[in-house]
Amino acid sequence: MTIGEQGLEVPVEIVDLLVSPVHAFEGRPQDGPRPEASGTHPEYVEVRAGLGLVGDRYFGHAAHRRAAVTFFAAESLDEVARELGLAAVPDAGLTRRNVVVRGFPVDRLAAGRGTEGAVFSIDSGDGPVRFRAHRPANPCRWMDVVLAPGAFRGMRGRGGVRCEPLDDGVLRRGPALLRVETSLPATPGRWAAS
Repeated sequence: MTIGEQGLEVPVEIVDLLVSPVHAFEGRPQDGPRPEASGTHPEYVEVRAGLGLVGDRYFGHAAHRRAAVTFFAAESLDEVARELGLAAVPDAGLTRRNVVVRGFPVDRLAAGRGTEGAVFSIDSGDGPVRFRAHRPANPCRWMDVVLAPGAFRGMRGRGGVRCEPLDDGVLRRGPALLRVETSLPATPGRWAAS
């Protein structure tokens, strides 16, 4: 099976989870982000269909239903660090994406012009939770401040994907299985899973 094929199942690792009651990137980047609230990177998150992640700032907001949960591929940050010549890969939690996975190019799930995003599920041990991918989670200029100068530009096209949860469930850090439920757009991704 190839990356975009319906029914594809890929073992992944959930390397970070974020549930934040406040928006950390407000104001001017040169002033720095708000301090991180405790408990924002939990071991597990509760997902509610059509609402988002329990405790997150976007939970239940009608304007964010189609973008309530953001997924990000850790490999994207690996590439950015290599391209920028960084001595170490920055902490993926600094991207402020809700679910960071390693092992699948989640940007491929996003809707393109005139196409719908894919439906996919992820099972981290408590049963599969389905999501509908919508638009890309484009990076902002804050990435130059919290990651490294040049990260904003480097993350273009690989900043993750905004998703709508279709099921209630739980996601946990650690090994998981990602399953593509519907075919993906034919656009090639920036990297390919092996």
